[in-house]
Amino acid sequence: MADFFNEGWSIAIAIVVALSILGCGLLLWSQSKVRVKLDQDGKPLPTETTGHVWDGNLCENNNPLPRWWMGLFYLTIVFSIVYLVLYPGMGSIQGALGWSQIGEYKEEVNAGEKQYGPLFNKYLAMDIPAVAQDPQAREIGQRLFLNSCAQCHGSDAHGSKGFPNLTDKDWLYGGEPKLIETSILEGRHGQMPPMGAAVGSDDDVRNVANYVLSLSSSSHDPIKAVLGKPKFMVCAACHGADGKGNQAVGAPNLTDKVWLYGGGINTVMETINKGRANQMPAHKGLLGEAKVHLLAAYVWGLSNNPTDGGKITTTDAKTVGILAEADNNRNTTLGKQ
Repeated sequence: MADFFNEGWSIAIAIVVALSILGCGLLLWSQSKVRVKLDQDGKPLPTETTGHVWDGNLCENNNPLPRWWMGLFYLTIVFSIVYLVLYPGMGSIQGALGWSQIGEYKEEVNAGEKQYGPLFNKYLAMDIPAVAQDPQAREIGQRLFLNSCAQCHGSDAHGSKGFPNLTDKDWLYGGEPKLIETSILEGRHGQMPPMGAAVGSDDDVRNVANYVLSLSSSSHDPIKAVLGKPKFMVCAACHGADGKGNQAVGAPNLTDKVWLYGGGINTVMETINKGRANQMPAHKGLLGEAKVHLLAAYVWGLSNNPTDGGKITTTDAKTVGILAEADNNRNTTLGKQ
């Protein structure tokens, strides 16, 4: 068990397990010494009670445990000893068979790679737009998306608050096929620092928020927007003087009406005052380059409508279902490229 902090934990667990089994055995042995008492004629004496009495005359007898019942418990002790000799259970001791969950997992992964590796490699050799036009590739990509990305972006990829919509053409880090693939492989960490102090007073923050809303013709106070424009210069370093953003650093475009956290005045002010931090984990080690290539093609196709609008058909559903199961239903997230 490699997740122990140190060998001391392994020894402690092994001691607890051994003492538990020994304690059960000693308890059964002590109870086996209790026998039914007989009189001089060999007849059982009146049974002793525990002293507990209910309803006037209902007593709890203190009889010895049935031998067959004790025998079953002895069998469980023998089974546990045999199990611990063969399998892990005594701290970091692996057992005589050398079995482990990690080993079994790796065997299953290797078997899956051997069976489906050629299929993944075929698509890996194709460029992403070509993969996105292949019906079977889109099916596989959709299953990968449902297993690895839908937890945050939704099964329809429309996203939710703080998780981008992947079906439009609004991209934080660029919507080119290779940029999408890079985002999935390496992950992204987008962070906007709190800017309230840099902007100025609470009134200044409100004015800047109104100016930001004016960039996309959203509902705003035009007078406050005019007052907020000069203060917006502290934001221009990332979002640009025109507010159209910068995909090199993941700064969003403020001139459209696509809002990751909401486009109301209070939400925009909260973003300015408190900042925002989002992280999409890297999937390179989790899925591998071949699966990420398929996944990138599926995501790219959601906003580029290859051949049939990116809709998934049901050809060879059995193969696709097996591929999805082999992906281990991982609970990971996909951030907006």
